[in-house]
Amino acid sequence: MVRSELISKLSEKIQRKLKKSDLEKIVSILLETIVEGIKNNKSTEFRHFGRFSVKKLKKKINRNPRTGEKIHTPEKISISFKMANKLKKKVNEKEAMN
Repeated sequence: MVRSELISKLSEKIQRKLKKSDLEKIVSILLETIVEGIKNNKSTEFRHFGRFSVKKLKKKINRNPRTGEKIHTPEKISISFKMANKLKKKVNEKEAMN
C-alpha cells in the first residue's frame, strides 16, 4: 500500500469528515515523528501495532566475493520493527481463515 492509498482508506473509514489534505498532513506528521525519533536514537511505539527502534550496526570488514578485495563498511544505523502481539494475532488469524 502506498501513501495515497492509505489516505484514501482513511478518508473512507471516517466517512469524509476530514478533507484529504488534512489527512495528508496527519500522515506526514506521523511519519515525520517516527523519523525524528529514529534520528534521535529513540524508539516510537504504537500500542497494539508495534515499535520502531534504532539498531546500531558496528563497522566491519567485508570481502568482495568476486575479487577477494577487502571492503571497510562504516558503522551505520538500521531500523527495527517489532510487531505487537495484538497485531500478530490479527494477522495470523486472517491467514488461518484462508
